[in-house]
Amino acid sequence: MDLAVKAAMGSSSLQQFAERTLVIIPAHNEAGSVAQVVTRLRALGFSRVRVVDNGSTDATSENASAAGAEVVRETGIGYGLACWSGGCSMPGNVDWLLYANADASDDYAAYETFAALAPTHDLIIGARTYTEDRDSMTMPQRFGNWLAPFLIQVFWRRKFADLGPQRAIRVNAYQQLDLQDRGFGWTVEMQVRAVEEGLKIIEIPVHTYPRIIGQSKISGNFRGSVMAGLIILSTIGQLVWRKWVRALHRRPVDSRQIKIEKTRSTI
Repeated sequence: MDLAVKAAMGSSSLQQFAERTLVIIPAHNEAGSVAQVVTRLRALGFSRVRVVDNGSTDATSENASAAGAEVVRETGIGYGLACWSGGCSMPGNVDWLLYANADASDDYAAYETFAALAPTHDLIIGARTYTEDRDSMTMPQRFGNWLAPFLIQVFWRRKFADLGPQRAIRVNAYQQLDLQDRGFGWTVEMQVRAVEEGLKIIEIPVHTYPRIIGQSKISGNFRGSVMAGLIILSTIGQLVWRKWVRALHRRPVDSRQIKIEKTRSTI
């Protein structure tokens, strides 16, 4: 057990947070790391850990189950699809959804801060770009994590530092957002919709560590990083379009135009 886990285990606020939280771990061919992730989370007090096997062809499901996780098998492939599937059929006494990576790259010590912020916030995002660990991110990832928050600030007037996958959202807030994306646009849609719905959002600095085994499906190669970036930008484009359409529908009617129309109808 690492020192971060040992240090956090003594926190009563973390224990209370963990008791009301369902952890969702999207996983595609992560047999070499998923068991360690589940074990760490359970050591922190998260007894409800749900691994969504996102079309794996290895022993991801078996290893996750052996470590104590509930396993949901999703035949389709897509990060958003796995996150969405993990949020279906939630236990009635769950107040929070916590999203974690299956490759052991998360900052487990940060959950102490998550727990402290939970009573006063609806969405807590772990921002990787605050830390010195950016070397573990590829150049396309860094560019995408600059461009997407920049566009959000332009169109929604809310500044974000990252689209980090390590995040927690209150269940009733999550249901309010009605997220539609089933791919890599899941995180950006969540943040934009959270702004639109007026949720209480906070970012906290987190470390991100190199995966313990294997290669990332997104950042492990240049093509994957570029494709993920294009999908995220496409998602932002769709959200901007929806924003404009809603604004047009809500545009107030000019009272002078109404008078003109009434006059015309009586002539």
